[in-house]
Order: sequence, then structure tokens, then C-alpha cells
Amino acid sequence: MIDAAIVGLMLLAIIALLGLSSSMLTNLKVHYVTSGGIFLEKVHVASYCVFLAFALCLIRHGNPINGLLSSLAGARLTFVLFLCWIALFFQIVVLKRPFTTIIDSFLLPPMICLVVWQLTASQRRVLALAFHAGILLNVVLGYYEYFSGNRLIPLTVGDIVVYGEWRSAALLGHPLTASGLIAAYVMTLVVRPAILPSAIRLPVTAFCFVSLMAFGGRTALITTLFVIGALLGWKSLRLAFGGRISLLGIIVAMCIVSLLAGAVAIAFDSGIFDKMLMRFSSDKGSALARFATLHLLSYLDWTELILGADPNRITALQSQLGLNYGIENFWISCVTQFGLVHTALLTIGLLCFFIDLTRRSDRGVWAIYLLMLMIAASSVSFSSKNIQLAQFVVLITLLLPKERQAERHQIQRSRVSPRFAAAYGVR
Repeated sequence: MIDAAIVGLMLLAIIALLGLSSSMLTNLKVHYVTSGGIFLEKVHVASYCVFLAFALCLIRHGNPINGLLSSLAGARLTFVLFLCWIALFFQIVVLKRPFTTIIDSFLLPPMICLVVWQLTASQRRVLALAFHAGILLNVVLGYYEYFSGNRLIPLTVGDIVVYGEWRSAALLGHPLTASGLIAAYVMTLVVRPAILPSAIRLPVTAFCFVSLMAFGGRTALITTLFVIGALLGWKSLRLAFGGRISLLGIIVAMCIVSLLAGAVAIAFDSGIFDKMLMRFSSDKGSALARFATLHLLSYLDWTELILGADPNRITALQSQLGLNYGIENFWISCVTQFGLVHTALLTIGLLCFFIDLTRRSDRGVWAIYLLMLMIAASSVSFSSKNIQLAQFVVLITLLLPKERQAERHQIQRSRVSPRFAAAYGVR
């Protein structure tokens, strides 16, 4: 029953991560990113589900302390992130600044891993199927928004409703968030084809890749093209230096190229590429906004640079410099909020967490890391109050686990330790 409850809570967390964006919550009159409301509204639904699931993991064998030590024993470097998070939490509380931002942004992702890493392969498979379904639903809704011109959920930035935006957002709340996650999903299907059955793998990959034109994320599109091009180049080099490929593989590859060429021609004729091409030709001030982001640091004194500035002052500076949609760089935004010291600590903690995550993941995870790095350097991304980092972590843990390690973990779960057996009379 406890295992079923854990899986059920994680299913709810995945549904919340892929369907309850900040714009959706604002539309539902929940004060998640808007002013007002009670404290409970300031934490995302997915966080509640994951924290409850972790609590059930601790009491599953009747000894929460041993459960906690067992969870952290397999994630020693992730514990560094928790220590950095606690230090940042105390600074924010002492300076009397809002602290709910760091719960969803930086505490939720490692907590997801601590829960998922304790699940069996069959339990993970159920969650992975739910994740596939959620992604494909968002892709379908993205196409609907693009071709119909009707937005399912009003696009909001805080309390402000954004009009005149052609890019789709679906249930993910923002075009850049949607394009980043869909691009990561496409990369995952490319670097690890075994995720889906061979009969539907290519159509699903093409269907999701073309949707990047509807979501309109330039960074996500360019990074995806780079990863696909690099993989094709590597395969070509292997063939050039004596690698072998079966005759059936050559025939299938020729058919795939022909079908892709026809699909691209049809999509181009439908006009789906037009608006995306206009975004490349017309920057609309994005480059100037990034220069203004660098210039913003010159307005801060040394105390503000070390400990972070008052949120109201940063908001005023953003309005003065024309940064109405936020500071489009993860590290600069963190410096303005938390200061240089805690930005450095947070970066070290995240690096330690990603080392642990890499050890438990397939080598294709490096393509996702490249995309995350590009997004962090070119947009507000993970520095604001959102669940974007948690979405990437769920994708990695569910779709890119290291198979041998997952099997070993399942074997360990099926065996009962001698101490546990002696304590509870289990043979």
C-alpha cells in the first residue's frame, strides 16, 4: 500500500509538473507568483506531492532515521546541495526576503531524485509512460494554439497578461519553458532510441521536433540541431573509417531521409516555419536586453553584490533598463538575488548534484546538460520561481537511467538486510 501511494503521489507530481504552470495557477486564482494569498499557495503542487512521497519512503520499513541515512548514502554529493540550500535559506530569512522561490527551484529537483532512485524498474516504467503522455499532450496542444491562434491559458508574467505573442505555450505556461522541455525530449529520443518502440519512434521524434517551430524557442532549436548534427557526423566518421552497417540499415536510412524531406517540404508549405524564421531575422531587442543585464550589475554596491539586493530595488532597476521580462542570465540573476557568495555556493551544490545524477544516468545525458547550460546562459530560466529545473530532472531520471544500475538497485530492493531480518523476524 505504501509503495502504491508513493507511485500515485509521483504520478500526481508529474501531472502537476507538465500541466500546472505558473500561468495556469494564476488563471485558477492561485497566488503562486502573484502578490497576496497564503503561504501554502506559494509552493507548487508538485513539491507537496514529492515531499509526501519522500516521507512515505522514509517510513516504508518502519525506521525513518535509517531510511533517511539510506537515501543519502547513495547520494553523498547531493547532500552538498542540501547544505548549500540550507545556508541560502538562512541568509534569505535573516535578510527578511521571500524564501519560497528556492523551494521549487532548487529543493524540488534533488528530492525528485531521492524518491525515483528508490523505485523499482516497473514503478519507474509507469511514471515514464505518464511522462511520455504528458509531453505528447503538450505537443498536440502546442500545434492547436499555433494554427488556431487561440491560447488555452493567458500568458502572464506575474500579474501582467502578455498580448500579441504568437508562440505556443500549451500547458507548460511559457513558450521558452515549453520549447526547452520539448527539445530535451527530442534529444532524449535521438541519443537513446530504445526509449520508444521502433515502429513509433521516428514519427514521434519528427512530430515533436517540428513542434519546436510552434513553440518558437531559438536556443532550444539551435541546440537540438547541433546535437543531431554532431551525432550524424560521428556516425558518418565511423563509416568513413571502416565502420559497418547492414544492407537493411542502409535501405531504412534512405527511406527515412526521403520521408523526412517530404515532411519538411509539406511543413514548409503550410507556413509553420515562417514565424520562426522571422524570429531569427528580427531579434526584437533580445540582444540589447542581454547587454542591459550585464550593465545592471554596475548599479549595485559591494554589499548588494555580496549579499544580494532588495527585490524592490532590482525590480526598479529592471524597469529602468527595459528588462521587463526578467534578467536573462541565470548567474547574474542569482547574484542580484542572493549575492556572489551564495551564488558560488549554489553553483557548487548544483555541480555536486549533477555529478550524482550523471553517475546514475545514461551517457546521453550530456546532450541534456548542454541544452540546460544554453538555457541558463540566455534566459531567466532556473533563477526565477519556477519548476523548469525539476522538469528536466524528471526527464533525466525517468528516461535516461543507467540500465545496469537500475537492475542492481532492483536486486538490492528485493533482498532483505540481515539486520532488518533479525529485527523483524524475516527469513
